[in-house]
Formats: sequence, C-alpha cells, structure tokens
Amino acid sequence: MKILTYIKIGVTVIVIVLLIVGFFWLKNLTKNDHIDFGPDEEIGITPTQIQSIKAIGEWEFLSVSAEELVDTTRRRLLMKDELARIYYGTLRLGVDMHQVKPGWIKASGDSITMTLPAISLLDKDFIDEARTKPFYESGSWSATDREALYKKAYRMMTQHCLTKENLRAAEANGQEQFTNMLQSMGYKHVKVTFEK
Repeated sequence: MKILTYIKIGVTVIVIVLLIVGFFWLKNLTKNDHIDFGPDEEIGITPTQIQSIKAIGEWEFLSVSAEELVDTTRRRLLMKDELARIYYGTLRLGVDMHQVKPGWIKASGDSITMTLPAISLLDKDFIDEARTKPFYESGSWSATDREALYKKAYRMMTQHCLTKENLRAAEANGQEQFTNMLQSMGYKHVKVTFEK
C-alpha cells in the first residue's frame, strides 16, 4: 500500500515538474510575441476553386426591364392599315464564365487579379411574347408583318437598354460581387477587370 502511495506521489511530482518546465519553455518562446509553428503558407487558389468559379456559367450582374410600343402603317388606295403592339422584355447583362481566356485569374500571396469577359447580353431571346399586347390594329396583317414588328421591337429594346450607363452599372456590380467572393476566400487585395 505504501509503495502505491509513493508511486502516486512520484507521478504527481513528475507531472508538476513537466508542467513548470513546459510553462517556462513556452514563456521563452513567446518573448518575441509569437509562436512559430512553421513557415507561413500563401493563400493559393486551387484548380478546383477555379473550376468551381467557371462552372457558375452565366453570371448576371444587371437585369433591365423594357417595354416598347411599336407600330407600323401601310397605305393602300384611299385607306391606311395600322398595327401597333406593346412588347415586354427583360434584358440580362453579365458574363459567360465559359468564355474566360487562359490566365484569367492570377494569385500571389494575399493578392489576386481576375480578368472577366466583356459584359454582354446573356439571353438573346429576351422578349416575353406571352405578355405582348395588341394596342391597335386595322386592316389585315400577315405573320411576316408581325415578325417584322417583333424584330423592330427587339432592335428598339436593345438600343434603349444596352447603353453605356447600363454596361458600366453591370461592371460595377460584377466587380463588387467577385471582390466580395474572393475576399471571403481570404484575399485582401482584389482587382477585377473586364475585357473590352
């Protein structure tokens, strides 16, 4: 029984001595206000992360709703035929990540630069034909005439919505979204540009 008590006391003394030695060893290491556990690792973007960003596909930065009243007239002998329709559409501006060029993303330390494709119209079929409304119609009009009116509405919406201001707004939104995403991955210095 006494031997067991001596063993317990001996183990306790050894543990206390080890704790004291460990305390002074750590205190000596922290004189420079840090403990070095090995070399600093740079933040590195992995091929998997690059593929994940590219896999997003189309990334929308700005959505513009459009409404156009489009009309046409046709003169006949003593008569005038008129056709007017209201077209609605939503133009989505952004980038297609499958169009990025080699070397589009470069990381160095806590800095990263990204060059994205130019802002473009993501969906060419943006007119919602289900919402198209006849405004005024007189005379008889063929399917070809209606198609010509549709194409005129398409051109007008494109002209009114793909403005420099909207393209700049889409770029600003894109820069903000990608900057936030890359900063959440640990990068402090982020530069996002678009091809022209």
